[in-house]
Amino acid sequence: MAARLCENGSGQYHCTHTSQRLEISYMLVLIMLGKVFLDFFMLQMKAKPVKVSFMGYFCVSVALLDFTLLLSLCFIFCFEDFALWGVRVTEYHICLLTQICSLTYGLVPFPVYLLAALDYYSTVSHTSQLPTRARKFLYGFAVVVIWISGFFCTLHVPAVSEELEMQNSVSPSQCPVSGSWQSSSVSWAMVLLLGTALLARWKEVTTMLLSARLLSLSSQPVLMFPYMHNSTCCKWQLLSRLLLCFLGTWAPFVVLQVVVVLLGVQIPAYVEMNVPWLCFINSFLLAAAYWCRGRDVELTEEGWCTDPFVSWKFCFMPFNNESTKAADKPGTVIVIC
Repeated sequence: MAARLCENGSGQYHCTHTSQRLEISYMLVLIMLGKVFLDFFMLQMKAKPVKVSFMGYFCVSVALLDFTLLLSLCFIFCFEDFALWGVRVTEYHICLLTQICSLTYGLVPFPVYLLAALDYYSTVSHTSQLPTRARKFLYGFAVVVIWISGFFCTLHVPAVSEELEMQNSVSPSQCPVSGSWQSSSVSWAMVLLLGTALLARWKEVTTMLLSARLLSLSSQPVLMFPYMHNSTCCKWQLLSRLLLCFLGTWAPFVVLQVVVVLLGVQIPAYVEMNVPWLCFINSFLLAAAYWCRGRDVELTEEGWCTDPFVSWKFCFMPFNNESTKAADKPGTVIVIC
């Protein structure tokens, strides 16, 4: 039937657009497949047990939502044309679901990052006295409220729903998906803050790197660099160590963000909101909370388990372990890479 439509002139337009929509649907399914694989890969790549946090709960919710979207797209793609609860579902709904999720993803960055920052600001110094079970309930409740509010705004707030209708009316066969101005703003802010901090502490960071030695401790790579105690500039020394720890883990992501910001690349919101990006933001927010709280940070083993990728412990204390040779040398600090 498709071949006959393509042969005559009257069906040429229909055939071309059907073929384009099929290719776009296939591409969307592949993109979501790769994103889901990356999400669950990052969730499993935890070098140590992780303390309960709001960002951890939100990362899991993003992975589950991506997985649900992938299953829905695959179901529609395989069965192509069917009725569900009295609604005819076609390949067009692959694009529609992706656009709805993308607009929702674009609405949640600010509230998510604000709640995560407040969570870390209150927990790194243990000023929050809530029991663990109560915190888990609050984190789960906050995540559910954020997603429900995001989908509600996408479907019912006139400004957002009009953007969805405009995307479909401009080019229905191309499935246009917009980026998130909130994520772009966050990227700009992070690049500016990191650049300013590096410029301010460039000399000390460079000195630390040049004098650092790479060692192995408990089968884990560590950096050892000189520690000079000076109470008058303790907070600035802490900033240098936090920069060293953060960039030692996330330097490729920082470079990527600089390229994206400078080139003005528009990344669709449903692609940009992913678990690796959230882990990157998580480390940045933790570093900011540590630097703001400074002396109030409680130096307990449990407190260092919030970040699964960066160890912040030795930003605050000299390395002192009697089982290693480095401990015999006063004035050394270890940073786990």
